[in-house]
Amino acid sequence: MDASLLKETEFAAIDRETWVKLAQKALKGADFSETLISKTDDNIAIEPLYGRRRNAKLTPRKDPSQPWHIVQRVDDPDPVRANRQLLEDLENGATGISLVFEGAPNAFGFGLPSTREAVDKVLYGVHLDMIHLRMDVHPKSRACADWFVDYMRPRDVNPKTLSFSLGIDPAATLAGTGRLRMSIAALKASLPQSLSGFFSSDLPGIVLEADGRVYHNAGATEAQELGAMLSIAAGHFRLFEEARQPIVYAAPHIGFALAVDQDQFLSIAKVRAMRRLWARLQEACGARPSRATIHAETSYRMMTKKDPETNILRTTIAGFAAAVGGADSIAILPHTIAHGLPDAFARRLARNTQLVLADESNLAFVADPACGSGAVENLTEKLCEAAWREFQQLERDGGILQSLVDGKLQARIVNAREARAREYSSGQRAIIGTTLFAAKHERPVTVLDAPHMPLPTDGVVHCEPLTFPRIDETLQA
Repeated sequence: MDASLLKETEFAAIDRETWVKLAQKALKGADFSETLISKTDDNIAIEPLYGRRRNAKLTPRKDPSQPWHIVQRVDDPDPVRANRQLLEDLENGATGISLVFEGAPNAFGFGLPSTREAVDKVLYGVHLDMIHLRMDVHPKSRACADWFVDYMRPRDVNPKTLSFSLGIDPAATLAGTGRLRMSIAALKASLPQSLSGFFSSDLPGIVLEADGRVYHNAGATEAQELGAMLSIAAGHFRLFEEARQPIVYAAPHIGFALAVDQDQFLSIAKVRAMRRLWARLQEACGARPSRATIHAETSYRMMTKKDPETNILRTTIAGFAAAVGGADSIAILPHTIAHGLPDAFARRLARNTQLVLADESNLAFVADPACGSGAVENLTEKLCEAAWREFQQLERDGGILQSLVDGKLQARIVNAREARAREYSSGQRAIIGTTLFAAKHERPVTVLDAPHMPLPTDGVVHCEPLTFPRIDETLQA
C-alpha cells in the first residue's frame, strides 16, 4: 500500500447529532438514555460522549512541580514491629508514613497504641525532615500533636523543613466512634487557643483536617462526603471567628482527606471538585483562597474478602485516579486488609503500585491531566453543585457536629448505602470477584497476628456511630 494515499484521504466530519443517530441505529430500538446514559449515586447523569472543554480551569495539586507523597499506613499494634515495617517502606520507595492509632475511625480494628511511648518507639531511626508524616484522625489527636512537638524538641530538626499533618478532626472522631471527650461548647472554647502556637509559628504543615473517609466507608455518596468535608472546614473557621482570631491564619493549616474508589472518572472529579469547593468556601468567608492540601486513601468499602487479588485491580485504578486528580499524598490499602492486618508482602504490593504509577508511568509529570476533558469537567462541576447543596443541608441542620448528634447525617448515609446495595443485588452494578466471576471458595491469605483494638468507650458527647460494612458484606445481609 502506498502511504501517500493516507494523506489524500479525508474522513467525513462527524458531529454529536450524527453520532447519536448512528448509536441509535446500532441499538436497534433500545432506549438510548437507559442504555448509554448512567447515573451516579447523586443522580448525576453521565453521557456516553462529551466534546472537549475549551478554556477549562486548571486544577493542579498544591505544588504541581513536585510529585505526590507515596504514603504507607503504619497501623500495627506492636510499635517495634511497626517501626521495622515503616523503615522497610521508606528504604524501598515510600516518601511518607501515616500513623494510624487504635480507636481511630479508619483503623479498621487495629492501630498503634495511643501513647507517647508508642510514638517514640515507632519513629525511632526515622529522619522526619526527609519524609511526609501524617497522624491519622483519632480520639487523642490533640494530645498526639503535643507528643509530636515533644518528640521533635530534643532533636536537631528545623520545624520549617517538615512536611506533616496532625489530623485533628473532632467531627470524624464523633462520626466514627460515637463519642467526643469534651462537650461541643468546651471544644469551641479551647481548640483555637490550644492550637494557636502551631499557627503563629508559621509551620508549613496541616493541623486541622476535614476527613471524608469515615463517611465514604460508611456508605456516603460522593456529594455527601464532599459536603461533610466542607461543613467540617466551615466549622473550623467558626472556631477561630468565635475566638476572635483571623481565619486567614488558619486556612493554610486546614487539610482534607478523602476516599477514592474503582470508579476512575468519578474519583478524579471528586479530588478536583474538593479543590474548587475549598476555594469557593474561602471566598464566601471573605478570605483569600489558598490551595487545598488533599490526602487520598483507597476505599475500604470497595474491598472484597472472598477474592482478595481482585482488590489489587481496584486499588490500582483508585490510586491512578487520585494521582490524575491531583492528590498531594496517596495511601493505598493493602489487598488483604479485609482479612486482617496486612503482612510485608501485601504492604509491598501496595507500595510498589504507587511506585509504578509515579516512577514508571510518570503521572505527576502533567499538572492536571484531566483539564479540558468534557466528561471530567462536567463531573467536576456537577459534583461541586451537589456537594454544595449537601453542605447547605448540613448548615441547616446546625453544622455537621449537631447533625451527627441528632442522627440526621447518619440517616442520609444509611439510605445511600442501602440504595447502593439494592443496585448490586439486582445486577445493575457489579463487583469482580463478588457479584461477577465470584470465587467458589475463599482463598487463603496470610496476615499478621495482631489483636483487634476496641473503640473508645469514654466521652461526654454521644451520637449513633457510623458503621463500615464493605459492599460485599451488605450483599450477604
